[in-house]
Amino acid sequence: MRTNLKVPFAEKDEAKRLGARWDPANKIWYVKDVEDLAAFARWLPAAGEAAAAPTAKPAARSKPAAAAKVGVRYFELDCDCPPWEGCPKCQAIVAAKDW
Repeated sequence: MRTNLKVPFAEKDEAKRLGARWDPANKIWYVKDVEDLAAFARWLPAAGEAAAAPTAKPAARSKPAAAAKVGVRYFELDCDCPPWEGCPKCQAIVAAKDW
């Protein structure tokens, strides 16, 4: 059974020496399948504290398409040509813009 620990950074080496392991995904120290937790008693969460690992942060959301439309020279491509090459249709749009 896994038991999460609240190990201060200054005491991490001692916890590691006693057999605690670091969970990088949840950023928490833990011990697994330890019958006697006496050696880890000072790092055990209090009775009222949550012993679970912290919840993962939500993934960063991408900006909506409207936020990407910046500048006076922006226009959407209506074709599949690479934007740096431009097809006759794209070139006609740029010519009509009078930039």
